[in-house]
Amino acid sequence: MNPLTYLRALLSSLFHRTRLDSDLDEELRSHIARLADDLQRSGLPRPEAERQARLAFGSPTKAKEQCREQLPAFWLETVAQDLRFGLRILRKNPAFTAIVILTLALGIGANTGIFQLLDAVRLRSLPIQHPEQLAEIQILGGHHGLGLNQDYGVLTRPLFQEISAKQQAFSGLFAWSVNQRYTGQGADMRRFKALWVSGDFFSILGVQPWRGRLLQPEDQGACPVTHVVVSYGYWQNVLGGRDLRNRIKFVADNDLVEVVGVTPPSFFGMVVGDNFDIAFPFCQPPQPLRRDVFDVSVMGRLKPGWTVDRASAELAVLSPGIFEATTPPNREHEFLDSYKNFRLAATPAETGVSALREYDRSLYLLLGISALVLLIACANLANLMLARAGSRQTEIAVRLALGASRARIVRQLLMESVLLAATGAALGIALAQFLSRVLVWQLSTEGNSINLQIATDWRVLLFATSAAVFTCVIFGVAPAFRATRTEPLAAMKSGERTTAARERLSLQQFMVVTQIAVSLVLLVGALLFVRSFRNLTSFNPGMRESGVTVAFLGFWQSNMPAERWLPFRQELVEEIESVPGVLSAASTTNVPLSGGSWEHAVDIGAQHGNSKFTWVSPRYFETMAIPILKGRSITPEDTASSPHVVVVNDTFVRRFLAGTNPIGHTLRTVAEPGYPSTVYEIVGVIPDTRYSDLRQETPPMAFAPSAQNPSPGPWVALVIHSGLPTASLAPIAKQRLAEKHPDVLAEFFDFQTAIHDSLVQERLMAMLSGFFGLLAALLTMTGVYGVISCLVATRRNEIGIRMALGATRLNVVSLVLRQILLALTLGTVIGVLLALVATRGAATLLYGLQPNDPLTFVAALALLICVALLGSFLPARRAATVDPMIALRYE
Repeated sequence: MNPLTYLRALLSSLFHRTRLDSDLDEELRSHIARLADDLQRSGLPRPEAERQARLAFGSPTKAKEQCREQLPAFWLETVAQDLRFGLRILRKNPAFTAIVILTLALGIGANTGIFQLLDAVRLRSLPIQHPEQLAEIQILGGHHGLGLNQDYGVLTRPLFQEISAKQQAFSGLFAWSVNQRYTGQGADMRRFKALWVSGDFFSILGVQPWRGRLLQPEDQGACPVTHVVVSYGYWQNVLGGRDLRNRIKFVADNDLVEVVGVTPPSFFGMVVGDNFDIAFPFCQPPQPLRRDVFDVSVMGRLKPGWTVDRASAELAVLSPGIFEATTPPNREHEFLDSYKNFRLAATPAETGVSALREYDRSLYLLLGISALVLLIACANLANLMLARAGSRQTEIAVRLALGASRARIVRQLLMESVLLAATGAALGIALAQFLSRVLVWQLSTEGNSINLQIATDWRVLLFATSAAVFTCVIFGVAPAFRATRTEPLAAMKSGERTTAARERLSLQQFMVVTQIAVSLVLLVGALLFVRSFRNLTSFNPGMRESGVTVAFLGFWQSNMPAERWLPFRQELVEEIESVPGVLSAASTTNVPLSGGSWEHAVDIGAQHGNSKFTWVSPRYFETMAIPILKGRSITPEDTASSPHVVVVNDTFVRRFLAGTNPIGHTLRTVAEPGYPSTVYEIVGVIPDTRYSDLRQETPPMAFAPSAQNPSPGPWVALVIHSGLPTASLAPIAKQRLAEKHPDVLAEFFDFQTAIHDSLVQERLMAMLSGFFGLLAALLTMTGVYGVISCLVATRRNEIGIRMALGATRLNVVSLVLRQILLALTLGTVIGVLLALVATRGAATLLYGLQPNDPLTFVAALALLICVALLGSFLPARRAATVDPMIALRYE
């Protein structure tokens, strides 16, 4: 049958059913009449001929059913019947239906929500034309921290210029970078997110303006820039959606700029999870561009016929000449040798870049954890379905006895599972929207909000559908096939029904073993992440955390000569110290545990290596409660004209001086741009403290007087020890600064809050893994409860006989509990083995713990055993209170 004929027959059988039934009746009567005519011609009377014809033809109803089975729409009719019957059955059992749907919604929703976040961060393409053509140029293996680095800074601008002049793989090449800048003037300055781009950035990406025009190559000239483009969100929320024809101008980055265009609402830049506010064209400063500042990302569109691998091969050939032509001047040989050995390569860039991708391992691990929870939920639901199938055994037996095929009954039972899974998946998708937004909120911090476009695209729908099919297969197939295995007559007999129940119970016990094993894996993981997070939050970094406020003060709009910057910094420190409630304050070039880093190459005698370098004002160590172990601290007498001195930490002494007394030893820094080679005398030693991150081991550290900083800027960072909370101190300090120095920008944040914000990944893993672990334990408890309840019901007669013969309640409880001990023992053994394997992948996410930590395993085992025994004790106790006479009459 060709498709057109089949479609016509399908539509006819669907929409002309009455006519088809009439035609079928007429055709059956015609067949019987012809057979009767033949018999009459053979000599039989007409009535007898008709009777013999009907007997030979058989049941007309059965014949009609056989004919209907050949109709194209037959399968649709049976599916519709199964759906209607399934809905009636589920509606008659509202408690069962609600429990199953809620369990599935939680399991599918958790999996879909985490996958949706992964989709937004990792899988979704940029909202530009043909993102698959986009590739990024990078240094193979990275630049190893050489030079100065900026967020998403992969290459230098001189490298970009050199690559643009020599490459042949790209039809267009552009550079971009992001940072935080300021609009407005003086104390009214406000931060904004700046996007710096080469002139053809928007044209190569194919981004069309929402209003006005976008930046073009002619906008890229000498500094300062005059034309900028704003994002749609900034135009609406800050600029009020004003008409660009009115020439919107404001001070941005200390220069007067004019807005010439607005980008479309869907364009957020190149960083997934972060929107830009104002886009500036790169400009050429008066002095040559520095060759050791890695501050740009370089991307482009591959030419037709070019692949990423082919582009990488071309860049590898060009690399020696490119790095030779852009060698930074005035750097040590070690730096130059490493720089000249760099090699360029191309990588796909259709999904952009994102700092959120550092959470990839955590998100994939959470996806695996939530999948295990869904597996436990499916095992639990399978137990419920098996128990329910047992209660419907008589119904199924009657249907089999009346002629229903096993295939039809299996299909009917599976249809109920499909309805439950589909409803659970639909609710799960709705729940996933909420959960994914909660995850984004958890990833956001006070100083860094995450802007992700959470959407339910085809990948998310496909994932949720796959999860629904998986759950349907897992918890629906086994009960459906098991329910139809018993012969109808056997199903009517009590003894046979008990045997079937015991077989069903064995399958339920197997699923409980699975639940126990998987739950133990989840509990071990949850305890590991919770304890790791606790280790970080309770770790002593070697300095004061509470009662410290960090201030950033900028005075670049004051037109102050550079020689006044250092004295003015000290004036600002004294100004802050005079604020009521402030106990001490000091300046620093690196706020501890903020992620910042500054390093110098140093020579100490024959020793050569690298040390972190920070310039601090007097009272810094007092403010941060860091004791001086040997020698002295930084004092006001350490001025620009006095001998250069440093205070070092214990790691520095062990690394460079083999643990000898360092006081009086000297070190020489290797020259860098803006930082000439300088000899420093070591005058003090402090204990080891954490530097840029709680997780990193303490590096060699040196602290020099701020008055001897060779390259200060028109800003200063302060650490303030105060008896007031930051929320109370900040307004008072801002008001005082605004009265005396109205052109100084002042920003304040709490030091301890910033430390806690740096533990986003650990907090996320501890919270969600703990939740999933407890949910798994709860599901396991209900699963054990269900199995023991079935066991008690199955052996009720036996229990009655035992009690009639003198068994005590304790004997009965022990008899019931012994049934779960085998499953508990087997499940915990399997679970321990699985946990030892599974937790290896989490080693890099733990702090102060090994993946096979014995205490964690013992605690998880104890918790799971308590949960299993609690789930089995209640039905066991109920079995012990059964009246023997009632139990012996039970059928």
